[in-house]
Amino acid sequence: MKPCGHSETDSVKDSAYRRILSPVGSLQGVGKVTARELQNRGVQTVCDLLYVLPRSYQDRTKFVPIHELSSGQTALIKGTILKLRRVRSRYREILEMLIGDEYGIISARWMGAPRYLFRFTKGKKIILFGRFRISVKIPETYHPEIIEDGDEHEIGGLMPVYPEIGGISQRRIRRIVMDAVKRFTQGLQDPLPARIRQTRQLPELGKAIGEVHFPVESRPEDLRIRRAPAQRRLIFDEFFMLQLTLALKRTKASREKGIAFGIQGVEELYRCLPFQLTVSQTRVIHEITSDMNRPFPMNRLLQGDVGSGKTVVALIAAWVAVRNGYQVAFMAPTQLLAEQHYLSTLELTRKMNLKAALLTSGLGTHADDVRDGVRQGDIDMLIGTHALIQESVTFHGLGLVIIDEQHRFGVVQRAILRHKGISPDVLSMTATPIPRSLGLTLYGDLDISVIDELPPGRKPIQTRLFHERDRDKVYAVLREEIKKGRQAYMVYPLIEESEKMELKDATQMAEELRAVLPDLHIALIHGRMPLDQREGIMEAFKAGHIDILVSTTVIEVGIDIPNATIMVIENAERFGLSQIHQLRGRIGRGIYPSKCLLLASYRKTTEASRRLRVIEKTTDGFKIAEQDLAIRGPGEFLGLRQSGFHQFRVANLMSDAEILSEAREEAFRLAERDPELAHRTYSLLRQIYRSSQREADQLVDTA
Repeated sequence: MKPCGHSETDSVKDSAYRRILSPVGSLQGVGKVTARELQNRGVQTVCDLLYVLPRSYQDRTKFVPIHELSSGQTALIKGTILKLRRVRSRYREILEMLIGDEYGIISARWMGAPRYLFRFTKGKKIILFGRFRISVKIPETYHPEIIEDGDEHEIGGLMPVYPEIGGISQRRIRRIVMDAVKRFTQGLQDPLPARIRQTRQLPELGKAIGEVHFPVESRPEDLRIRRAPAQRRLIFDEFFMLQLTLALKRTKASREKGIAFGIQGVEELYRCLPFQLTVSQTRVIHEITSDMNRPFPMNRLLQGDVGSGKTVVALIAAWVAVRNGYQVAFMAPTQLLAEQHYLSTLELTRKMNLKAALLTSGLGTHADDVRDGVRQGDIDMLIGTHALIQESVTFHGLGLVIIDEQHRFGVVQRAILRHKGISPDVLSMTATPIPRSLGLTLYGDLDISVIDELPPGRKPIQTRLFHERDRDKVYAVLREEIKKGRQAYMVYPLIEESEKMELKDATQMAEELRAVLPDLHIALIHGRMPLDQREGIMEAFKAGHIDILVSTTVIEVGIDIPNATIMVIENAERFGLSQIHQLRGRIGRGIYPSKCLLLASYRKTTEASRRLRVIEKTTDGFKIAEQDLAIRGPGEFLGLRQSGFHQFRVANLMSDAEILSEAREEAFRLAERDPELAHRTYSLLRQIYRSSQREADQLVDTA
């Protein structure tokens, strides 16, 4: 329930909440230089500072006698200075203090002999906190912290350790935060309803903020795993506010008047298909058509692994809309994907008696004819890119919007397309398996359908990692597979050679392959080719006239060639987990066993090595997605920051999934009981929610 970000003109009337938005410069010990350091870190207000949470805690609850110290232990000790001396090393001067208590002696050393240490003299009492190691002679520590008179607050408890903020010392940050906690959390009205706090055993907000920074009641082991009640409260808040927004949005959408499509004849349509649907596809089609049959706008996400058959499900939904006299808009994030959807479904749309057309920025004058056909209602389904949301595109009667890879579009783009009809149904699709925790966060306002099985007869894909020295082995496997009558893909990250990056280049490698394998038919395809040229190459490959198709990631989505059973991915360390999984999905589509060979450089990052080990071990898209999310984090996992994904400052989607579920349950229960947040006990919550909505609307307006 963090109020940070709301301006002084907001309708949040609670005085404590308004005070907490004071500039960070109003705190004791924050001058111009410190304020600038904090602002560079994104800390503008007192509230921002209070949500810079400790990354760990130091146990300073008791003094440890010198003779009880163990190697590697971080401890608080007190004693008397027995000796001060300068020691000259090869590179710099070292100041050494010998400090003793009644049980033993330790050596404390500071590199560079800092001047401020010379005010200490032999016989003076001193308190140190540092990490110790046991040497042959006596315990020693380097650059320990000295606790002086007036710093009593630095001992006697668990001390917070904050993320680095410019040149501000930990002691200084602690003093500034302590001032903020004392002055600004007292009397802070709690926006979270008391019922929820009691049910989930969460402390009040002001107390939670103070306890997280300066623990008194929390156990060290709970703090370490972020499960102390105060930490749980702040994590819960961040999830709760987002989930409440999704819940209220969903409640509002459910009240809109939509199109009640008639769904008769869907099962008869199945018999016209050139293949048999899986049980999973049939179940998902039933979920979608049931939604379409209701008099409210559908807002559903269709999720399925590579090759699971999402497109045919979407086409059946399109058929329902067209049979009811409406049009369909099918938007893909890139021109290549739009073209592939159009070309790969052409045969099926004709069998379904759907008049489909393609609209992209590269169509030239033909685009005018397409737009005229859409406006007059002669075109049933328009497949395209962002070109679909141009003002010049007017639908005769848009009833269904299909969005491929939804997370690659901004909020505004999706809204514009939807508003080209009157409350049309929306079906979003993703081939990126979304872990449940991320799905609840990103798509919490949607109904989700999952195709969780592949078409029958699919063979598992064997994946193996090779390095440059193994190139001849890879070519031998290629030749052997092609001798069996199979075909192959070779995928490269670039089209032409880059001077900056030592990556394999598709154009150059196509020539090299022709020299190494002169008896094989090798062709090159990439995104810069004209559509008709790419179409011709793919038709030749599909007909079996090409043995090896050298390609960029243009083949990532939409190409279905059952006879292609082997894929080589060059510079595999440069690809993300999800992208390799998408590429690998182009093979294994027939009755033959398939192989994916990853050719990687020796100079791999630790993260790249971890990715390649994961992809080698499993073909389960959901397990891969979980690992990808853990390695890269939500923003990078999604590929594009513009997706509108909420960036958490406190919560963690992977480790806090249980708290996310609790927050979601409470938020949706509250939205169902009081969708207007009208009850007087929700007044502050309502003010914060409305304020955050205004900010979101401003972002949408300026996007």
